[in-house]
Amino acid sequence: MQTSGHRLRDVEQHHPLLSGGEEEVSAGRVWFIQDGCGMVCASMTWFLVMYAEFVVNFVMLLPSKNFWYTLINGVAFNFLAVLALAAHLRTMLTDPVRVTVSALSQRKACDSLMWSICKRCIRKMDHHCPWVNNCVGENNQRYFVLFTMYIASISLHALCLSGFHFFTCVKVQWNECSDFSPPVAVMLLIFLCLEALLFLTFTAVMFGTQIHSICNDETEIERLKNEKPTWERRVRWDGMKAVFGGPPSLLWFSPFAGLRLRRLLMVHTRKGGSEFAV
Repeated sequence: MQTSGHRLRDVEQHHPLLSGGEEEVSAGRVWFIQDGCGMVCASMTWFLVMYAEFVVNFVMLLPSKNFWYTLINGVAFNFLAVLALAAHLRTMLTDPVRVTVSALSQRKACDSLMWSICKRCIRKMDHHCPWVNNCVGENNQRYFVLFTMYIASISLHALCLSGFHFFTCVKVQWNECSDFSPPVAVMLLIFLCLEALLFLTFTAVMFGTQIHSICNDETEIERLKNEKPTWERRVRWDGMKAVFGGPPSLLWFSPFAGLRLRRLLMVHTRKGGSEFAV
């Protein structure tokens, strides 16, 4: 008897809804899940990144008397932070590819697509992430991978800057080291280090897991279920090209690739079993 993951791979090439149809129409719209928990978690993500921006820029970099140190680290950190937040938005607002249950011949077919928290069957669903308030599926996995990569990068950068700042300030006994008083600066740096350490651990592990799944042409759900494939898996490099779109290029690392302003005029919203376009 085939498991859900097997049915997904076997039917997705032939099912009329999986080979085209409604999900392709919705893919051009901005997708937003009106889930209370998810919106709180997504807002917390932005708040914590903004907190890191504040501490890095106003506690560590701007008070520094080394112009090039401030310029290089400021540009690098803020650039990576912008990319991380852009990738977060693309993950949250991109339809992961959903299929209407009523259009499927049997509910069992939905099992293979995974009936998600988003109240939809998600094609090649990897998992539901409350921190991006969306399911990670075929259309937005690339942005989720970029999000974890850039968050891990700024977390590591923040830890390195914090360590250097502590070392420098202790040497001069905090004199002219910060515009904030030593107790306030220390507390801000401690909270930043704790945040950065937690974010680095979580996103680095998630990034590695995602790359492993892509290279093995499997979803996290399939991996956890230890399902043996009945389909022909892509070669590892082909899996990367399928997710990131085309041959290797700098566009792989850009969360802005393929963004069209006209999509912002079509917002696909999900709340309480109904959906509507704005």
